[in-house]
Amino acid sequence: MTNRQRFADYLSPLPLVAVLRGITPEETPSIAQALVDEGFRILEVPLNSPHPFESIGMLAKDYGDRCLVGAGTVIDANDVARVRAAGGRLIVMPHADIVVVREAKRHAMICVPGVATPTEAFAALAAGADALKLFPAEAMVPAVLRAWRAVLPASALVLPVGGIRPDNMASWWAEGAAGFGSGSNLYRPGADIAHVQATAKAYAAAFRALPTRR
Repeated sequence: MTNRQRFADYLSPLPLVAVLRGITPEETPSIAQALVDEGFRILEVPLNSPHPFESIGMLAKDYGDRCLVGAGTVIDANDVARVRAAGGRLIVMPHADIVVVREAKRHAMICVPGVATPTEAFAALAAGADALKLFPAEAMVPAVLRAWRAVLPASALVLPVGGIRPDNMASWWAEGAAGFGSGSNLYRPGADIAHVQATAKAYAAAFRALPTRR
């Protein structure tokens, strides 16, 4: 099974990536449990969070057997090995630096670079990206994804990230989104656990309401 297929498996049946920007190791166990209880299976700790490698290690230890755990905001190729050493298997980027992509692939990790143009998208795929993060989605419209889908390989997985809420997933889904990433609309540092769980439940319910694809 390829890493792309593995990533696709984690996107099913709930294709939502929890972007836990700003989470602390102290918050990690309870927030992660709330998300996993609602069906989230991809957990991302951006590296500009406090002590991110510690949080990644905790997530990998507690949920690595059922969730894909890794890092976001990976901008330095040297951090790829540190993420892997902490137990992470996923590298997510805000940009499309092929040096980082290739380093992730050298370590046999799943890599999802951020892209904002077809040029970046094709370059990232050629470098070995397993999926594409359409970022920032709030600066675009779903018609952009429709145009991309007309030229990208049919197998390419594209996930809008940035400004994704339960009430706006449908328009992106209709244009071929393979899933979504959500950060501050899902979790903010210091958030009440009950609020995070209620929000996660709303995301899951919104996805279940989307039309089934053939």
